[in-house]
Amino acid sequence: MSYLISTPGDVLTLLLQHLRMTGIALGIAIALAVPIALLVTRVRWLAVPVMGGLGILYTIPSLALIIFLVPLFGLNATSVIVAMVLYTQVILVRNLTVGLAGINPAVLEAARGMGMSVSQRWWRVQVPLVLPVFLAGVRIAAIVAIAIATIGAKFNAGGLGKLLFDGIQTNRYDKIVAGAIAVAALALVINGLLLALEHYAQPQRRSQPGQ
Repeated sequence: MSYLISTPGDVLTLLLQHLRMTGIALGIAIALAVPIALLVTRVRWLAVPVMGGLGILYTIPSLALIIFLVPLFGLNATSVIVAMVLYTQVILVRNLTVGLAGINPAVLEAARGMGMSVSQRWWRVQVPLVLPVFLAGVRIAAIVAIAIATIGAKFNAGGLGKLLFDGIQTNRYDKIVAGAIAVAALALVINGLLLALEHYAQPQRRSQPGQ
């Protein structure tokens, strides 16, 4: 804790770098996962090859995947962000696919009978119903992204992992402890915020504004 207290400016800079990498990666990952999940839901035979391919990517150790990406994107944050996007795809696509498949067809048929267009059924019916499941996937993906971003400090990406690796190289246990505490605290805070959002997104919660 002594290093966190004595150098708050340095820690804040690394924290912002960590959040920037995680935020960019999650934004790109969600933008990719939504159309992929919709495609898999509508073209059922694609489920096995798509989920199988994403599952294979997920089994590759993160360190090895980043090393593989370095010749393509350089020894920088870009390689780390691409690795984060690839890793989180299987989580996001799987959760969104499961959520969409779990919607009762009778609900969609009723919406169609009320004269709703495809876009109206998507925004007014499907999105509210699938949102809690998808947010659960986003929460898990965020924790995975935070962990990979920590490793990314080894590849000149910055972030809180720099405290850990610098501490190991210089035998500065105060830096190691500070890095471990900071990363753990960040993961806990992000998990808590997304868990609260996930709870609020439950349809029964939204239908009862007084709660």
